[in-house]
Amino acid sequence: MNFTMEHKYKTQAEKYEYLSKQHGGYYRHNFTDHAYLYNLYFPPKAVFTHLKDNIKDLVLNYPMAQDALAELIGEVIKQPTDRIVVGNGAAEIIKILSGHLAKKIIIPVPSFNEYANAAPEGNAVEFPLEFPSFKLDVDKFAAEAIKVGADMAVVVTPNNPTSMLVPKADLIRLAQKLDKHKIMLIIDESFLDFADNKEQISLEKDIAKYPNMAILKSMSKAYGICGLRIGYMLTANLEFAAAVRSGIHIWNINGFAEEFLRILPQYKQEFEDSCELVKTDRDIFYAKLCAIEGMTVLKPDANYIFCRLPDTALSGPEVTKALFIEYNIYIKDSVGKTQPDADRYIRIASRTNDENTKLIEALKDVMYSKNI
Repeated sequence: MNFTMEHKYKTQAEKYEYLSKQHGGYYRHNFTDHAYLYNLYFPPKAVFTHLKDNIKDLVLNYPMAQDALAELIGEVIKQPTDRIVVGNGAAEIIKILSGHLAKKIIIPVPSFNEYANAAPEGNAVEFPLEFPSFKLDVDKFAAEAIKVGADMAVVVTPNNPTSMLVPKADLIRLAQKLDKHKIMLIIDESFLDFADNKEQISLEKDIAKYPNMAILKSMSKAYGICGLRIGYMLTANLEFAAAVRSGIHIWNINGFAEEFLRILPQYKQEFEDSCELVKTDRDIFYAKLCAIEGMTVLKPDANYIFCRLPDTALSGPEVTKALFIEYNIYIKDSVGKTQPDADRYIRIASRTNDENTKLIEALKDVMYSKNI
């Protein structure tokens, strides 16, 4: 089947303008996607075969509701169901947190824009990360949260777009500082599966110790299932869990996503192996990016890499456009993020080793090009 949409664009430049306004559906347009953040090594073929074999029942019947879905997630993460809220992607839960529950939410920036975008006007406070290290000073962050009267604070770890972890000890100290002022701490661990020693870094197993903490996770990223739309929130604060759950409609997860969760525990080893492959490719990619003269590359903890282009090179938007027009490769620039020098930064998702190598050569070719 031909998925291209020729009527939407006639040239590669028009194709770039069209796609740069989209938020998905990229697979229909025949280009190499180094923008979205997939695990390319999961799910295994057996998962697709199982879904295909059961497609009639999955399409014809109502899926399960929240309590039963929480049991399925609970089986994966070994947590009680009353602590779990299952969302149609993490985005659904973010909308409830930022858009409905938080009276004043504070977010370190640059970060995933949806936390601020989902908040009513005037309800979101942006706290700048240290520059140029992009590290989070949790003591300053806590002080600012208290000062502005926030009732909810968000930390994404590893952060998007910087790909940097916030140390676990810092997050615990932050939670304790915020707890004294009745501020909920939302820790987004969506990319933590690609970090080293993730079992020691994650706060999921410690959640019962911190009643003002909730962990949010998009399963789309680590499990490579962006189209299935599954995310969850975990908290030992059952009152908070109930408040979030009340914002979710009864059948928010479709039958394919439900069935994926049902069979997922059978593929635990395949999932762990897939994350190791992602990390191996990423680490080779990081070393090659570091070898580009003048490039500043932040050491990644997730499956994407944040770079500052040399001052003498083209800007982030210019490099992004040139890569697409000349090589049919798509990355993300940082324009639109709240940070200094936003037009000098790019975020590149790591794909396979071969694709990463092609990107490196293309990037070196276009960085100083004037043909855009």
